[in-house]
Amino acid sequence: MRFARSVGLLLSAAAVVLWAYGVTVLQPLTEPIGPWSERLPGNNAYWARDLRFMAIMAVVVGLVLAGRGHVRWSRSAVLLGGCWVAADVAIDRVDPIGVRATVLLAVGGCAVLGALAAALWWRERGAPSAQGGEAPSAAERRTLTGAASVAGVLTLVAAGIESPTDREPELNQGALATAALLVVLAVGAALAAAPARSRARVGLAAGLAVAALVGVGLVRAVGPGTRLLPETALGAVLLTGVTLLAWDWPGGRPIWRHHALAALAALLGPVAFLLATAISMMILLPIGATFTELAGNSPINAADSDLLVSLCGLLSGLAMALLLARPAVTDRR
Repeated sequence: MRFARSVGLLLSAAAVVLWAYGVTVLQPLTEPIGPWSERLPGNNAYWARDLRFMAIMAVVVGLVLAGRGHVRWSRSAVLLGGCWVAADVAIDRVDPIGVRATVLLAVGGCAVLGALAAALWWRERGAPSAQGGEAPSAAERRTLTGAASVAGVLTLVAAGIESPTDREPELNQGALATAALLVVLAVGAALAAAPARSRARVGLAAGLAVAALVGVGLVRAVGPGTRLLPETALGAVLLTGVTLLAWDWPGGRPIWRHHALAALAALLGPVAFLLATAISMMILLPIGATFTELAGNSPINAADSDLLVSLCGLLSGLAMALLLARPAVTDRR
């Protein structure tokens, strides 16, 4: 895709701004006042943290898109994401707040992003995969399809995120903005993974983006606790669309039986993986409580669980990537 670099970097920068807003505006809304046990937060209390972490994951996906799946860009993006999460925890512990803090974090994050992108661009000058006219290799296409799958599953998590009260207007705003950004990243990465760009694929990408954005709005319009069905439908549409964009079209048309199997996996896989990872974390690996403690925030009430739903979404997205992107690009049996 000719404009993958500029689009990927622009979307990554937008994710940085969302992250900065989440740190300085949304996070203070989720922190209870006072150390008393009756004031301890409950399930999903730290929804702002999950939105921030998904914004960081969006930065990573945007860099993968900007590098068109090249291994150096992808590895650097993942490393940056890990360092960014560590920095987020340290910044959360300081509790920055206000417009000035938002601007400073946004500008600083964009500066880091720009410096990394400039360094990567400098190192890859003259390489064949760096040329805008070259089609991505099979490995790069798998990376891009996997990134699109991860962004697709994270879209479901962002669209359906809840809080103990679900009365915060900022929750809907943050969820809609994060999910919309992830939709665009998923569609963009899938289109960049295509062996060739055509009018049919571009039209399909535009239609898929519109349908997924409408689906995100419908998920948020449904009341908390009843979002499973629209989330499942959204995931099926978005992830099936990813395969239609990214996979080969022998003879100029998709192999429909392959995409029918992909649609079945997209319908059942995300929910199954999300449930499996959530249960495993609640029972075996209480990593959410560790992040809460490191950030200096109040622990979750003992009757509830401190679940890091953004991590569940990431792991589930990687599992879907194995299903949708791991087989050879030219053989989808």
